Order: sequence, then C-alpha cells, then structure tokens
Amino acid sequence: MAGDTFPRLLAHLAQTRPNATAMQEKRYGIWAPMSWSLYAARVRDFAHGLAALGVKRGDIVAVLGDNRPEWLIAELAAQSIGAAVVGIYPTSIGEELLHILTLARVKVVVAEDQEQVDKLIRLREEYPQLASTAYADMPPLLLETVVYYDPHGLEQYTEEYLKDFTEVEQLGHEWGTSRAGWLDEQIAAGQPDDIAVICTTSGTTSRPKLAELSHTNLLAMADHLTTIDPIDPKDRYVSFLPFAWIGEQMLAVACGLSRGLTLSFPEDSSTQKTDMREIGPDVMFSPPRIWESMLSEVQVRIDEAGWLKRKVFGWGYDIGDKVAERKIKGQSAGPLKLLHLVADQVALRPVRDQLGLARTGHAYTGGAPLGPDVFRFFHAIGVNLKQIYGQTEICGIAVVHRDDDIAFNTVGTPIAGTEIRIADDGEILLRSDSVFKGYHRNPDATAEAVDGQGWLHTGDAGYLDDNGHLVVIDRLKDVLTTADGTRFSSAFIENKLKFSPYIEEAVTFSGPDGGMTAILTIDPMTTGSWAEHERLSYTTYTDLAAKPEVQELISEEVNRSNEDLPESIRVKRFLLLHKQFDPDDDEITRTRKVRRNVIADRYGVLIDALGRGDDRVGITTTVAYQDGTKVDRTIDLKIIDLTHYREPEGRGRRPVWSGRR
Repeated sequence: MAGDTFPRLLAHLAQTRPNATAMQEKRYGIWAPMSWSLYAARVRDFAHGLAALGVKRGDIVAVLGDNRPEWLIAELAAQSIGAAVVGIYPTSIGEELLHILTLARVKVVVAEDQEQVDKLIRLREEYPQLASTAYADMPPLLLETVVYYDPHGLEQYTEEYLKDFTEVEQLGHEWGTSRAGWLDEQIAAGQPDDIAVICTTSGTTSRPKLAELSHTNLLAMADHLTTIDPIDPKDRYVSFLPFAWIGEQMLAVACGLSRGLTLSFPEDSSTQKTDMREIGPDVMFSPPRIWESMLSEVQVRIDEAGWLKRKVFGWGYDIGDKVAERKIKGQSAGPLKLLHLVADQVALRPVRDQLGLARTGHAYTGGAPLGPDVFRFFHAIGVNLKQIYGQTEICGIAVVHRDDDIAFNTVGTPIAGTEIRIADDGEILLRSDSVFKGYHRNPDATAEAVDGQGWLHTGDAGYLDDNGHLVVIDRLKDVLTTADGTRFSSAFIENKLKFSPYIEEAVTFSGPDGGMTAILTIDPMTTGSWAEHERLSYTTYTDLAAKPEVQELISEEVNRSNEDLPESIRVKRFLLLHKQFDPDDDEITRTRKVRRNVIADRYGVLIDALGRGDDRVGITTTVAYQDGTKVDRTIDLKIIDLTHYREPEGRGRRPVWSGRR
C-alpha cells in the first residue's frame, strides 16, 4: 500500500469489485446494501459538492453525528480534494464543540440530524457573546455551511447556510459535469503524507488536542495489524462506535479500505445488539466499557435463570476456563478436548450467539485497561479477545496479543515496524511509521510528545516482562507507591471493582492512614434489576444509590474484590455517589476515561471525608430545571467502612463462572 491514499484505494475497489457490498445500513428493519461502485460514485458527487461550496486543498471539514454511510462518504470526499476531516463525538456540546471548530478553522460541518444541527445553530447565534467573555482566548468561529444527512424534523428550518446532503450531492454532480477529469487530477495529486484524519485526544487533563494522522500513518498501521490477524473481503464488521474515535478509524476505515472489509451500520442504538447478532461480525474492536457491559448482561441473565441453566452454564464455563488456562500456557486442551466440545455446544456457544460473537475470529479491546477477570471470562466462553495498546498519536495500536501468546495481565508484544523502549523513569516510549504528524496548531505540545529521534512519549508507566510482553501500570503521574515501595496502579484496583455487574465506575484514592478509599457509581440497569428481584422500590438513581440494601450489596462486592488484592492496597472506605459520572459535566471523556483532576477538584470534600474516616458527608449540587431556574440541594452521603466488615451469613457467593479465583 506504499504510495496509496484512501481515495485511491476506494477507486481501486470500485474498479476491481464494483458489485461487491462495501457497506450496508439497516433501515426500517431491512439491510440496504451499497456496492463499491455506488460508494465511489457518491463520494465523487459529494467531493464535487464540497468544492462547489468552497472547500479547498488543505482545509478541514468536520463531521458530527452517529455512524452512517454519509459519514464515510463525507470523509472520503474531503480527502479526494485534498482536505482533511476532523470527527466530533455526537454527544459533544458547548465549549468542547466550539473548541474543535475554532481550532481547526472549520467552514463546513456535515451533521447528522436535527439534534446536531440545533447545536450548531445555537453556537452560531451565541458565539458573538461567548467570544467577548468566557471564550475570548479562542480563535474565531468561521462556520459557513452545515450539511445534514437526516432531514427528519428540519423541513421548516429557513437558515440559508443549511443544506441537505443529497442536495450537495446533486450540486456536485452538476458542478462536476462541466469539469471532467478535475477530481481525478485532485486524487492523483494527493500524497500519502497528506493529513487524512484529525482525531481528538481523550482530553483527560485538559481540552482535547487535535492529532493529525496521515494516509501513511493509518495504512502502515493497517498493514502491520493485518499481518498478525489477516482480514479479507469476506469478513464483516459492525460499525457502531463513533468515527471520531481512533479505534473506529483504525479498523472500519484503514483496515476496511485496505482489505475490502464489509461494514454494517445498525439501525439505531436500541437495536444494536439484535443487529449485531444478525450480522455475526468476524472482527470486533471495542473499548472496555462494551466488554464490561456484555459481561454484566451475562451475569444478570444467568443469575435470573433457572437452576438447571445455571448448573449447565457453570459446568460449561468451568471446562472453558480450564481450557483457556491451558492455552495461555501454550498447552493443548489434552484430555479436556472432548468435554470442551460438548461444553461449547450446550453452554458456551449459545452465550456467544446471544452476544453476537458466534462468528468472531478476531476481537480486540483498547483505549483503556481491561480487567484481567473480564479478559479471562471471554476467553473461557471461547471469544478470541486480545488487548491492544496504543494511543491516538500512534493510530491506536502499537502492541497487541498474538493468538498463541496471550496473558491476561499484559497488552502483548509490539506489532511489526514498532519499536518500544522503557525510559529511566518507567515511561513507555514508542516509535514507528504510524506516529502522528503532530498536534494541529500546537507545535509546543508536539515537541513535548515526540522527541528529536522520533520517539513518542506516551505518558504511561510500564515495563517488559520476562516474555517480552508489555505490562502497562497506569498513567505515569497516577502511579502510586505503597509503604513497602511497591508501585501499583489505581486503574488495576478500579478494574477489580468494576468486574462487579453492579458497579459502573470506580475512582480510588490513597488514604492517609494506608489502604485505599473509593468513590463508586452503581450500574442503574443491573442494580435496578437486582432491586426489582428483591422487591425493593425506588424512584430515581439517587434514591436507589441511597438504599441501605444497595449499599450492603456493593459492600459485599467491594469486599470480594479486596480478597484478590494485597492488604496494603485494599479499599477500606467507599461511598456511592448520588449521580453517574457524565461526559457533559467533564467528569469522564467521550470514551469514558475518568478525568481524575476534575473528580479531585469537584469532589474534594468527599475525598477528604473518606480520608478522615467520617461516617457521613454532605455535598451541595445544583439542579437546573427546563424553565431555566436553578436550585441548590444538599445531599447526605453515607461512607461505608470495610475495616471490620463481615459478609452477612446466608448470602451466597457469586458462582464460579464469574471468573473469580
């Protein structure tokens, strides 16, 4: 693929496989396919349309919305005329949205629907006032045109800068008719080192930076990954994670175009699980929260099943767990082979099928650490799950597990073409052809991230074990040290806690008297289901979290997590927060990474109370109503001390299939 660009790869696929399915979207319950030739034709029309709207080589077009064919058509069209695309998470609002649009000097935004269009209209109207006050340090907003691809609800909008996606395609078709050969010249003029995509970083400590990724960066990554795990045109991939995330650009776009992968788009988030089961993807890549959600779903369904189903699954899981353990040690199934075949048919495959993973040959997780317990569970039920380690700045992947070389507490070994080095202070350094071009309009941050020898400073602490596997501890600044000098990761403890189906998020802190404290949020779906089963009535999330029965339930879960931890880093005290962490409140990123600095600042009163060993603590929260009025409420939270905790008699432990040992 040396010398290629995404538009040239698309043109090649349209020429060699014109009638094969490039992508399919479910509409009104029916899968509507799009061939490679139609895909290329629509890209040509929209590329001409963007040119007619004034987009030029070197410009940046923003795309804001959920995954749809139009998202990729807009991306390939912009790249065809020498422009780049910056993806924006569909949940982005306010300052985050304004920050990206102004920093990238965006003039044209392709938005999905009425919700996204309304955000942009409001932004244009409020910008003059914002620019003179809170956002005076930002560059000017240059937004001129908004193109939407779902017209529902927008029929009565009269803003002249709003245009329908099909209207732009028609404009482009007419514009291109009188300029035969122009687009082919633009595609031929494209260089592999041109910026293809701009992805936002997680922004866990500050405003997200815009990482510039070239065609060379992304295609080198795709080539190296598919050398390890081959992907061919017959494979299917369900695209439901935002294209603004590097992980989706990595597999759906880079691997998709370089290997001719068929993409499928679910009809809606509510039908995502059933749609994925219908497709049965061969390849899947998701952040830990998706795998954790799947595990919680299985745990709840098995807990609610009859005794016979629980027994059968428990037996099958135990066999699968033993076989998985032998595999990671490089051993064959041996005497368990026949039993495992039976267990797979009667207990494990039905679970994979319910999750939509029955055909999945390559499954990946990345973006944040996945707890070893969760990792082990999926291998026990027969899912070939691998940990990926990388960052936006290196196209999402630098290290990965191999089929015959998996360890639950590591992230694998470097992919081809990637060098790895551990600095004197324990920081992980990476170097490869996939290291990004730099941060957009931020040379100082670029120089800090990549040194003169091309090494990417990840900011993560880690080490290489005896087998050459990379073990990631945590962010370098978040690594903690016990009294005996042992270095450990808060994320490791938090993942242990989140293995419970009832705990959604966990943030731990080092207590002044030794041991750890934690702020936890409950999973409203699984905890709510448990409450209904226990005939426990509740009204809101806050009410549910404050129930003594729920607090006792979570105490049991935390106590079980502690059993697997050294005494010095066990959680001694915790509280259940009155609300979930929300990306709109800057508490977590759009990829659900906790912003520790925000949590430490916003909930400092709670953290101090946990450290002191108080019994209760009050927190004042502001409630905003739809009429614009705001009311301050003080909520009293109980602090649970586990120092002398004993599990209530008669409470059964979680079954062995949960993966705990």
